[in-house]
Amino acid sequence: MPAPASLTYAPIIFTPPKPDRVPLANGLVLYVLENRELPLIKITAVIRTGSMYDPPGKEGLAELVGTVMKTGGITGMTGNTVDETLEQMAASLHSSVDRDSGTLSLSLLSKDREPGIDIFSRMLLNPVFEETKLALAKEMKLGELRRIADQPQKLAFREFGRLMHAGSPRGRVASKASLAGIHRDDLLRFHAAHYHPARVMITVSGDIGREDAVAMMTRYLGAWAAPQETMEAPGIPLPQRGRIYVLQNETPQSVIIFGWPAPSKADKRFLPFALIDFAVGSGGFGSRIFQEIRTARGLAYSAGSFYAPTSEYGLFGAYAITKSESTLDVLSLLSRIICDVSQHSLLPEELQRAKNALVNSHIFSFSSADKIAVQRMMLEYEKLR
Repeated sequence: MPAPASLTYAPIIFTPPKPDRVPLANGLVLYVLENRELPLIKITAVIRTGSMYDPPGKEGLAELVGTVMKTGGITGMTGNTVDETLEQMAASLHSSVDRDSGTLSLSLLSKDREPGIDIFSRMLLNPVFEETKLALAKEMKLGELRRIADQPQKLAFREFGRLMHAGSPRGRVASKASLAGIHRDDLLRFHAAHYHPARVMITVSGDIGREDAVAMMTRYLGAWAAPQETMEAPGIPLPQRGRIYVLQNETPQSVIIFGWPAPSKADKRFLPFALIDFAVGSGGFGSRIFQEIRTARGLAYSAGSFYAPTSEYGLFGAYAITKSESTLDVLSLLSRIICDVSQHSLLPEELQRAKNALVNSHIFSFSSADKIAVQRMMLEYEKLR
């Protein structure tokens, strides 16, 4: 049997469908993509918000807004009633807020689109943030903070993010004290400031036509008004002098992370840098870090790299998890691998492997109507088109 790499075949020509972009009168932008293959509709909203907007002393507020929007009820329905209604419709709803954005998504059968979009729209416009659900969400976050000391890898990556964003609100993290200072009124104010048409974009995809989708979203969200004031995003992290930070933890292992500022998605170096990252560490077994530190020397439980670009800036990191007595050896190896790739070009076979992997994985961005619509929406959201 011939090796897979030796097989030849005709080029695959794939032209993905293009969603319709429809701005509503109130400024809300819709992306609509019809697909009648299954009797399903997916609605996804992206919100220009994030934990980077947490007020000083109230770190964790944005995350709680994302959590309690889903659990804390809407006008006319308690949180438990919302859950029961969605369960009866076999609908799936997700809400979250991370550092740079928020999302609210609903997947449901097309026959339930009216009651589904009614709940979805009221959750966007008028979440109640029930006190009992807020208290539960705060307690769960406190439990997560208590457990993080027993999770060295999670603790190390949290501190890496905090240090790399030093000097920017993006680097602040929740604490027991900050959570104690967050109340229901804080969630209501944060929601009012961030959840409005000027900061929200929505995709509607699946078993629904363009006209029906626009009419439905206009009926439920067309009267939604944006406040007059505008809000600027916090400044991006600035380059810092190189430093070594030591975080002590009572475990017989070390988590080592190197980090640098990296190109943004809008930078012409974005794709070249993604190829370098794949060859250096994110490409799994064939990457330099994995081969050198784990395969050849057996010095790490896990090792690799990551590249996290946004539309404004990017971060690159290389990491390894090793036993304590191997810390200096692994630190030296990571440094040498990174220095080597910064001074010399990738080998031809490394570059080709990285290109093949990224091109082949890109097709999965078009595996559903929802993914295609969201991808197109995010290009505009991130100001890349």
